[in-house]
Amino acid sequence: MGWRDRLSAGAVIPAHPLALNAGRKLDDKRQRALARYYLAAGAGGIAVGVHTTQFEIRDPKVGLFRPVLELAMEEMRGKEVIAVAGICGQTRQAVSEAEFAASLGYNAGLLSVGAMRDAAPAKLIEHARAVASVIPVFGFYLQPAVGGRVLPYEFWRGFAEIENVVAIKIAPFNRYQTIDVIRAVADSGRADSIALYTGNDDTILADLLTPYQFSGKELRIKGGLLGHWAVWTRRAVEQLDRVHQAIETGGRIGTDWLTLATQITDSNAAFFDPAHNFHGCIAGLHEVLRRQGLLEGRWCLNPAEDLSPGQMEEIDRVYRAYPHLNDDQFVAEHRDQWLR
Repeated sequence: MGWRDRLSAGAVIPAHPLALNAGRKLDDKRQRALARYYLAAGAGGIAVGVHTTQFEIRDPKVGLFRPVLELAMEEMRGKEVIAVAGICGQTRQAVSEAEFAASLGYNAGLLSVGAMRDAAPAKLIEHARAVASVIPVFGFYLQPAVGGRVLPYEFWRGFAEIENVVAIKIAPFNRYQTIDVIRAVADSGRADSIALYTGNDDTILADLLTPYQFSGKELRIKGGLLGHWAVWTRRAVEQLDRVHQAIETGGRIGTDWLTLATQITDSNAAFFDPAHNFHGCIAGLHEVLRRQGLLEGRWCLNPAEDLSPGQMEEIDRVYRAYPHLNDDQFVAEHRDQWLR
């Protein structure tokens, strides 16, 4: 199965974090270990250079965009997975990043337009076309709280008409705006060629279970590209497999699914810190990976980024409340092998 078929079928695509040492320098060994963990857990792809990887890697003083993409591709090369590279900035920067990602063998670019906050929708479409001329584009509706902007139905309708758009990550954390994207794809006539992926951390399972009907067609969100799936990844793979099986067999979606959906959202709240406007979202993921022994610490490139007050206790709480959601045993069994 080619990467486009895997993308269309729906996959778990973790957003790859950044492994740093106490000096806030790249920890090559642990960076590789994370990629190995996701692949061993059964992830269908990995997204690198995205928000969870920390946008600061692009700062010339940091200089980690290229080495981080190179390390991840070295681990993915030859594997049957979807390699996604984050693409940011104004058009010149975005095209340059797309060219570099394509040269390494990345399959698609996750296109963030957060840097173009004041650009008109038509200008954003022009920007997306420029990037799509270089690499297949994975659209990205990023929520405003972490650097995104509100994008109207009209934008997504025009965006969906770009031939080399292959998928859209829907992550506004807003049901109205989520529907805008799905309806726009349906109305574009390209529902069969654009894969829909959830990035809505507050409603992951509901997104995956819901059939959407627009323009006389049923659409489904087939997979996810999520920072949340950068932890407890083995369980995420199992959950998505169960969703796909239930849909394929016409199984009943009972209240047990709703209970599980709430448990996942509650866990995400502990990791992503919505109580403090997502200040601790990256550090929260790092803390889980630190507990599992995959990261040495929670360090971020920005020293001001760490857990918010009370967030450690929230992570403790969800660990106690939902032991069936973590994959600590799986990680413990293989961690030493991944860290070689």
